[in-house]
Amino acid sequence: MSTACRPIRVVLADDHPIVRAGLRALLEAHADIAVVGEAGSADEAVELVRAEAPDVAILDISMPGGGLEALRAIAELELPTRVLILTVHAEERYLLPVLQAGGSGYVRKSSLHTDLIEAIHTVARGEVFVDPEAARMLLQGYLDRAQAGEVQDPAQLLSEREREVLRLTAAGYTAQEIADQLYLSPKTVETYRHRVMQKLGFSRRSELVRFALRAGLLDPATE
Repeated sequence: MSTACRPIRVVLADDHPIVRAGLRALLEAHADIAVVGEAGSADEAVELVRAEAPDVAILDISMPGGGLEALRAIAELELPTRVLILTVHAEERYLLPVLQAGGSGYVRKSSLHTDLIEAIHTVARGEVFVDPEAARMLLQGYLDRAQAGEVQDPAQLLSEREREVLRLTAAGYTAQEIADQLYLSPKTVETYRHRVMQKLGFSRRSELVRFALRAGLLDPATE
């Protein structure tokens, strides 16, 4: 089977066997996703990822050993594995650490059936999955700190048009959709994207998303 059409290989890590069984059943209902292993603790998850090098690892943030600790250890392996964090926590203080540790996003356990499949496909493409509620929390946290003078806006490097293209790109719009909104051609949008990447020293769209979240360029009202 070619790489282009093979299933997305997934590792599940949660200390509750019933939860893992439910997640496996949910994922295996999709032919383009294959669960290649399960773990019940952070240490087991890291070793399983080391052995299997899956496309996506799904880690419960509160499992023994800690999901964030496992995420950091997996990041040190320098594998192409993307990590999704499962959490019941909606607080902003839990979300930024996931991105800062190299995670590709998070899914709240209360929305697994609506968000998990989309999240897996999103991060498998090398992008970041953050649901609208999380984006609003992250941005409000950033704006509060900026208002208090605790952080500066790194987007000052960008022109107004580049900031707008970055904001729409990070919000998930395609080049054609951005072009339609800004009355530009898709080629011009890609040119702006390239300039933004160069100015900020990024190489992947997922880095743009993380930057936009931290810099407050996503408008909560449009999420």
